[in-house]
Amino acid sequence: MNILAIADIEANALWDYYSPERTQDADLIISCGDLNPDYLQFLVSMTNKKLLYIYGNHDTQYEENPPLGCVNIDGRVYEHNGVRILGLGGCMKYKKSKLMFTENEMRRRILKVTPQIALMGGIDILVTHAPAAGYGDLEDMPHWGYRCFNDLIERWKPKLMLHGHVHQTYSASFKRTMTHAAGTKIHNCYSYCNIEYDESLGTDRSALSRVYASLRKQED
Repeated sequence: MNILAIADIEANALWDYYSPERTQDADLIISCGDLNPDYLQFLVSMTNKKLLYIYGNHDTQYEENPPLGCVNIDGRVYEHNGVRILGLGGCMKYKKSKLMFTENEMRRRILKVTPQIALMGGIDILVTHAPAAGYGDLEDMPHWGYRCFNDLIERWKPKLMLHGHVHQTYSASFKRTMTHAAGTKIHNCYSYCNIEYDESLGTDRSALSRVYASLRKQED
């Protein structure tokens, strides 16, 4: 499966100067937040691909103007062609906002979704806006990573983590990809990037998790 992952800025190559050749290989589009909802709607319309999204810390406009035709996976596990994808938007709280969370608040969000993760038999891809602590985050508080993301990765060992929030222009030490100590491949999806995911990596499922996933799919 080829994933077109996007975050933080609307890429001219995918909007103002859009060309079908740039997205023709994509099987799934995932937004890691802080993007104009019109941009997401444009990509869905032009590609006719499934687009999953979470909230960035600047996406308060989504309440009144959600990206139509796109699937909000923030705070839940969504299954796409057998691949289990968990979304956790927002960033470290540096002011009052519905889309910013303290370390403890984000930890409680993870606890809330943990029963669903367990019923699904785990997760294959973790989608966040903010990075995990120590993996591409910065020293200023707005761009701190979450320690609880490390705990989540170590417990459930997703194959991929996709995030945004830390722009390529913020630091000379910017890295597009890193590997977590638990083995998870981490991608900073600033602007856009193409990621190949082997769907067979996430096929070890219990019978209960398959039934639960089927019921959730009917709800969507």
